[in-house]
Amino acid sequence: MWAATDKRSELAEFSPLSLHHHSDMFSLIRYAMGSSQSAAATPSASASEKAAVEQRAVESLAQRVASLGVDGPMSADGSLSLDALKSWDESTKDDDKLKLARTILAKSDLKSTICSPKVVVSDAHIFNLTVPFEAGPVTNQKSSGRCWLFATTNVLRNHIIQQLNLGDFQLSQSYLFFADKLEKANYYLELSIQHASKPIESRLVWHLAQAPINDGGQWDMARNLLERYGIVPQAVFPESYSSSNSGGLNNILTSRLREMALQLRELTNGVGVMRARAMKEEFVAEIWKAMSTAMGVPPRPDEKFVWDYKDKDGKVKSWEGTPKDFYKAFTSKQYPALEAFSLINDPRNEYNQLYTVEALGNVWGMRGVTYVNTESKRLKEAIVTCIKAGQPVFFGCDVGKFLDSPHGIMDVDAYDFKNALSLNYTMTKAQRLRTGDSAMTHAMVISGVHLDKAGNPVRYRIENSWGDVNGDKGYYVMTDRWFDEYVFQVVIPRQLVSRDLVKVLDGGNPVVLPAWDPMGALA
Repeated sequence: MWAATDKRSELAEFSPLSLHHHSDMFSLIRYAMGSSQSAAATPSASASEKAAVEQRAVESLAQRVASLGVDGPMSADGSLSLDALKSWDESTKDDDKLKLARTILAKSDLKSTICSPKVVVSDAHIFNLTVPFEAGPVTNQKSSGRCWLFATTNVLRNHIIQQLNLGDFQLSQSYLFFADKLEKANYYLELSIQHASKPIESRLVWHLAQAPINDGGQWDMARNLLERYGIVPQAVFPESYSSSNSGGLNNILTSRLREMALQLRELTNGVGVMRARAMKEEFVAEIWKAMSTAMGVPPRPDEKFVWDYKDKDGKVKSWEGTPKDFYKAFTSKQYPALEAFSLINDPRNEYNQLYTVEALGNVWGMRGVTYVNTESKRLKEAIVTCIKAGQPVFFGCDVGKFLDSPHGIMDVDAYDFKNALSLNYTMTKAQRLRTGDSAMTHAMVISGVHLDKAGNPVRYRIENSWGDVNGDKGYYVMTDRWFDEYVFQVVIPRQLVSRDLVKVLDGGNPVVLPAWDPMGALA
């Protein structure tokens, strides 16, 4: 086990009643918008440069405050003055631009109306560096939060399709989804035993109870599932209603798990851990029974199955083995998932440092979630190396920001909020993380990049898991400027990562971020 530097002690315990949806906001996709011509972003700033930028922002705000008069209608006690409403109304009566905006936007969809046509033209779905093979079909996670499992299986399936000469092919996202839900139930209940001595109102206990088995996850959690359970083709364990529409089952299981956690706390504090664990096993069996009723019974990791399939040439073939055998035979060598790890860009925290998140995981006793924090440009360099090696890249981002979904464009200039609504966004990436305005909300796959003459990325080709209706038949384009602002994570096989970053990973001693940190958000 790694020794860890613990940052949790820097944060005092306080009542969760003082929070308002502090954990849920990181699990929801936040749809905001923005707009810019595809162009290579400027290199990432150093720590001193970032500090200087933030200092200038503070000074600018201070100057603005100093220039404010005190003659206008205002309330001495801080409440909203009704006279202020009259003043604001009178001050905008002669603003013809505002009148036009009100006339148009009051009767139309905001996003589609202020979407920049220039961006739609400039952010072309054209790329001069792509992986040599793109698998089909574009997948659809439907009404579920399984993007991380779709991104994982989409990365893995490329080599299987080539090796077996297949046409359209998918690995079973539901197989991993079932295993993840079951493991998360056990993980949450074990944490309830481990933290039974903490007050139930403590921030950690309250946070863990908010979404004990939500759909989201992280790369290291997918890695644990692959190692423990293997994988199967989708035909062997297909979609069910509850895997494609997970909300109903989640609500039912979550309420029951909270009740179980209460009982385990009482048992642990009353008769001890071993008695509580015996009861926990009965509880997890209850969860398995409910899940298998709603989703079907998946093959066990060591249970043999027969997969009959037809290749692209129409030849009928058959494969027999266990889910673990299938993983080892077709994915472990071609894409070494167990050797891949996460690089993140978190400008709040020190670069070239390993991080982990308290109480974040799915399989008890296996690998926790770990990240190597580095500059954004290092993430881009790793992506280009992977694409040149023919490897698609799993990545995590805040997808709802400045997303033009119909055109499949992620661009900071996609929407003109300043002119349309008189709103000006000035927060830095670090400030958005600190205020809860941004976090990882979605995982997808990068399968291509467009480089300028100097070899710098201009835009990226994105394989999404929202079906084939939007973008270029389900593929999106992400600009380099958007990458800098809203991409937080890329997953790279260690063989394709710079040695100094691998050394950070192997050095261990991760800094422990609190469970509610934005880096603990599940894509």
